[in-house]
Amino acid sequence: MNYKHLLLLAAFVPSVHAISQPSAVKQDFHKWAKTPPMGWNSGDCYGPTVTEDEVKANADYMANNLKVYGWEYVVVDIRWYVDNDKAHGYNEKDPAFCMDGYGRFTPSVSRFPSASNGVGFKSLADYIHSKGLKFGIHIMRGIPKLAVTKNTPILGSSSFAKDIYSTSTLCSWLGDMYSVDASKLGAQEYYNSLMSLYASWGVDFIKVDDLSRPYHSDEVELIRKAIDNTGRKIVLSTSPGETPIESGSHVANHANMWRIIDDFWDSWPQVKEHFALFEKWIPFAGEGHWPDGDMLPIGKIGIRAERGNSRFCQLTKDEQQTLMSLFAICKSPLFIGGDLPSSNELTLSLVQNRQVVEINQHSTGNKLVLKDNGLYVWLASSANGDKFVAIFNSGDNDTQQAAVQLSLLGIRGKVGALDLWDSSRKLSFDGSIRADIPKHGVKLFRLLTSKAKR
Repeated sequence: MNYKHLLLLAAFVPSVHAISQPSAVKQDFHKWAKTPPMGWNSGDCYGPTVTEDEVKANADYMANNLKVYGWEYVVVDIRWYVDNDKAHGYNEKDPAFCMDGYGRFTPSVSRFPSASNGVGFKSLADYIHSKGLKFGIHIMRGIPKLAVTKNTPILGSSSFAKDIYSTSTLCSWLGDMYSVDASKLGAQEYYNSLMSLYASWGVDFIKVDDLSRPYHSDEVELIRKAIDNTGRKIVLSTSPGETPIESGSHVANHANMWRIIDDFWDSWPQVKEHFALFEKWIPFAGEGHWPDGDMLPIGKIGIRAERGNSRFCQLTKDEQQTLMSLFAICKSPLFIGGDLPSSNELTLSLVQNRQVVEINQHSTGNKLVLKDNGLYVWLASSANGDKFVAIFNSGDNDTQQAAVQLSLLGIRGKVGALDLWDSSRKLSFDGSIRADIPKHGVKLFRLLTSKAKR
């Protein structure tokens, strides 16, 4: 593609800002995630086998190296309640579940020694809070099958587990749970008892799996009410995706973030899927409610993961910069999937870039302004009036030459600029941004349009 071709197309390609913006009814819980949550999740590196020492090591690293950039959540992912789980899948042959007398899973003491004597995750949460960070856990939708087998009582109700369970719409990939029938007496009380327990541990973030695809609106509402009843500011994340777009307004009114894609690993075709998904979902992004592109599979992943062997992210440097730029300018939550103490120079360059974090956390008016032949141009504004522009080449061939008219970005004449992936480069554009975008790569600029002296 030559420069002239793209210049001519610029005025004719529709942009996302033309879509009518659905609005979430602002509720208290929206204040708990005014900006997209940022943190670390154990799933990509340790799958269902993470241990307390590994969680603490990642928390220590975050506190010492990343907290100052805005990273704050430390999340223990799937099946922390199984003593004998395994990598490369899940142990469904003879899992040793840990559960209390009210049908609520509790942490495996063999993996989380501080959970002994019935204190659950309280000690671990206290440790993470002492670092100035926040603590999160993953749970599965529903009630444990083991609870139904034992017919455990439901705390705060005269009902028992057998009174509220359902075998409809069970999880297709993990057999730990039955559904909860929201119409049954005791259903709300069961979820109330769960969230009350987690609040007593000091949980700040809950990722609820098998909730979004298919979308279980009844259980979403039970969970929302149960969290609100605790009085604790617990951020709610629903998973996996893609959440049905027709449920976008409902989920924005009940959760802080929701998945828009299935489990995402270090593969370029999956990175590429995000372009269309973020274009579709950006109208639903706003204070307290964020479409979620899933964890960032960067750094050292697969150590004992559900999928793949131990490795550093197999995406190229250009692809990883594209990933970070796209998630940032599309306001997705940012959760690092790799083992933080193993971070290499490339990983740190991605997660310690203050300007990229600023785009994700504080930019406004984020919109797609141009797409053509694999080139995508996203625009956003900074708090001081500067413009952020990301030009992506999602094509699988060679470098593409892009020329984006400044008038398309609301700018007239000449403007200074910073290359945000090369902080030493100070640029100037007159009339248009002309740049060579490598295959699978990005150019991310800050256009210095504010009146502040540079």
